[in-house]
Amino acid sequence: MTDTGTGLYLELLKKVLTNRIQMDTPADWPAGSGADGEEARPAAFSAHTMVSPESLDNVQYCVETALADGVPGDLIETGVWRGGICVLMRAILKAHGVKDRRVWVADSFEGVPEAGDGSHPLDQEMALHNLNTVLSVPADAVRAVFASYGLLDDQVEFLEGWFNETLPAAPIESLAVLRLDGDLYVSTMDSLSALYPKLSPGGFVIIDDYNMAPCRAAVHEYRDAHGIKEEIMAADSVGVWWRKES
Repeated sequence: MTDTGTGLYLELLKKVLTNRIQMDTPADWPAGSGADGEEARPAAFSAHTMVSPESLDNVQYCVETALADGVPGDLIETGVWRGGICVLMRAILKAHGVKDRRVWVADSFEGVPEAGDGSHPLDQEMALHNLNTVLSVPADAVRAVFASYGLLDDQVEFLEGWFNETLPAAPIESLAVLRLDGDLYVSTMDSLSALYPKLSPGGFVIIDDYNMAPCRAAVHEYRDAHGIKEEIMAADSVGVWWRKES
């Protein structure tokens, strides 16, 4: 943390996003690798993000490094829950006076896709759609979260719908930071397939749910198919990231 106004603002924001100011919910949730871990998070969980403080620090590092290095492109998260990560992305842009980049907020806002008979076996096994009452947050509720921080403006773009329908046609020219938080094989693969080609050299990809078998399988299948050799780094105990070289 720095003692500058920008640094102090962003450190305080991260504490508010994770509800470490009020402290009326546990700070650390069990690191489950599937639905059991998700069930440990109560529906009344009042923070605006489920991620760890280390994960927020990782997002800040990736965005600020991309800005400092002049990596072209916007910022996106696919799978946003209540929008906390995207709020942080927008706050970083505002704190640094960046007005020529957008934050894309991509989600079905209905939870995760149902894992039916034709779905990937790992998605069927996890059956995360059974938790959609917790995972589903309406788009207007996410907009209200942005507004509560004074960050809902024309640099925030919502992509509403299932990833296979919205991401391929999204009017995104290039990306500097691509963060995936879709949990499932299908959500991860749809996001990588549509958006990784738009990630600029020097840009960052962050995978929040790498600890989950469906997500991890999609990541390695995509990397192997496209010859991606960049080292995978830990963001926290569950998530990873790497920086695109070319």
